[in-house]
Amino acid sequence: MVLTVHAHGVEPAVLAESLNSGCDCRTLSPERLRHQLEVDPSLAGLAGEIAGSRPHLFSATAVFISPRQFAQLAAVVEAVDAVVALPAYQEIVLARAPPIARSNPGPRGVFMGFDFHLGPSGAQLIEINTNAGGALLNAILARAQQACCEAMAGALRPTADLGSIDKAYLATFREDWRRQRGAAPLKRIAIVDDEPEGQYLYPEFQLFQQLFRDAGIEAVIADARALAWHDGSLWLAGRTVDLVYNRLADFYLEAPGHAALRDAYAAGAVVVTPHPHAHALYADKRNLVVFSDDEALRAMGVPASTRAVLRAGVPATIQVTADNAADLWSRRRQLFFKPARGYGSKAAYRGDKLTRRVWGEILRSDYVAQTIAPASERRVQVDGVATDLKLDVRAYVYAGCMQLLAARLYTGQTTNFRTPGGGFAPVFVVPTPANGP
Repeated sequence: MVLTVHAHGVEPAVLAESLNSGCDCRTLSPERLRHQLEVDPSLAGLAGEIAGSRPHLFSATAVFISPRQFAQLAAVVEAVDAVVALPAYQEIVLARAPPIARSNPGPRGVFMGFDFHLGPSGAQLIEINTNAGGALLNAILARAQQACCEAMAGALRPTADLGSIDKAYLATFREDWRRQRGAAPLKRIAIVDDEPEGQYLYPEFQLFQQLFRDAGIEAVIADARALAWHDGSLWLAGRTVDLVYNRLADFYLEAPGHAALRDAYAAGAVVVTPHPHAHALYADKRNLVVFSDDEALRAMGVPASTRAVLRAGVPATIQVTADNAADLWSRRRQLFFKPARGYGSKAAYRGDKLTRRVWGEILRSDYVAQTIAPASERRVQVDGVATDLKLDVRAYVYAGCMQLLAARLYTGQTTNFRTPGGGFAPVFVVPTPANGP
């Protein structure tokens, strides 16, 4: 379907919704994408490898939001960051965190991911992640778009300066290094995960490796279990590591195989970003209980204006306990249940899909219940058929500021990269008419 509405004079919210629901033409240029992925000769063939092994990593279309939605996303991010900075808040969340997370090593933590649903009541913060993947991939994806119909002319307005975003990303690593090491030179970075070559976003590791190398920093991709801790330093293949770009889902470095990284981090011998302290402050799902509790925020001294932003932007969330179990079960169809330390939608359940067996497992674990905020939709072409997919919007954030927005298109309960027509999609802000609001 080709949308016939023209952008000129159309209210931005109407235009964004019209493009999302009525224009399913393809904005992604495969040739532009290949060029963007393979700018460096060492990455030749990467586009083909992704297409063959990860066919649903990138959607072929874009997502559109209004300037008002963009402003609301930024306001929620800023409000959360303001609360996180409060000593009263930190006292609450760090008291339940493991000892390794209680001290602040200095870095802010790169690529905080604030995930939102966009519904009739506005943007709703679903969760926060401290090692959100896709920031560099989505910058590349956004640069590979082109208007595919007249209605999109002038509407492909990115949420960041795409010509300088890679340098901005690099600057966050340098800033985190400076916050812990001052003016000392940053010489060697290890991009760390478990079995990195088997990770779905391994191509992004390769892209970051090249980004660092282009900046004159030696960079290696490593399995966390290959690290060694001795003589006061973290070592990899017989050489010391200055900074670890941490992509592990073991947020508190508790696994036996991560002992070397854990010990080096605890000793302050290596800069780790993002790190356990940042995860405890932002990404533990129990923090959503605090962000959505107006009375608790008031008691902490959070200003009324900030509380109003969080009331509007964070769905009501409560911790699951034996005392409220009966009530939550009775209201389960309006709730989404998430493990406190969960990630990647693992062991998360919509209440209307719960069985008594799973409910018993939830009660024996550490879960929160969040009021369901329905996802909005994007119409795409799948094998020539117009198909409506759900979407969420991820804000990549550093130090309380949004760096880039991206969307994930999917079907099912939660985001995934298995949906035909789905995957990452760039987010664009539609223009405001010259005589409009």
